[in-house]
Amino acid sequence: MSLTVAPESGVTLPFTSREFRNAMGQFATGVVVVTANTEGEVHAMTANSFMSGSLEPPLVLVSIAKSAKMHERITKAQSFGISILAQDQEWCSNHFAGKTHPVLVPIFVQLEHVPIVEGANVQVATVLRHAYECGDHTLFVGEVTALVQDQGPAPPLVFHAGKYAAIAGAN
Repeated sequence: MSLTVAPESGVTLPFTSREFRNAMGQFATGVVVVTANTEGEVHAMTANSFMSGSLEPPLVLVSIAKSAKMHERITKAQSFGISILAQDQEWCSNHFAGKTHPVLVPIFVQLEHVPIVEGANVQVATVLRHAYECGDHTLFVGEVTALVQDQGPAPPLVFHAGKYAAIAGAN
C-alpha cells in the first residue's frame, strides 16, 4: 500500500514507528499511574493511553503494551487502579517511568482493595471486564467500582510532544 500525503507534510506511507509515535504525540493527554496488586505486592506504571469508555455502566480503558510487566499483572489481578495526576506530580509520573526522585516517594492507599496513588486528582478502582488485543497492545476495560475526586483539584499533569506541558491559565 502506498499513499502520498500532501507535499507540505513531507511524510508518505508507509511511515516508520517513530514517525507514527511522533505524530500521535501531537495529541495532548493527561497522565495517569496504573496500579495492580498481585500476591500482596503493589505494581505501578505511568501511562497516558487512558480514557473513559462509558457512563452506564461506568467503564474506563487503558492501553498497555503486551511487553510491559503491567500487562501480565492486570491480567492476573483481574482489577486495576487509575490515579489521574496533578500538574505538581510530575515527579510521581517520572518515578513510575523509571526515573526516581532522590527524596520524594509515592505513597499508595487502598480503594476497594485496589492500590492507588495518594494525593492524585482522581483515584479510580476497577474490576477488569474485558481485554481486547490491539496490535502490540491490549485494551483493558475496567468497570469502575469506586471513585474519589479531590474537592479542589489542581491543574492536571499534561503530556504533549514527548514532554510535560502546562495548560495556559491553569493555577
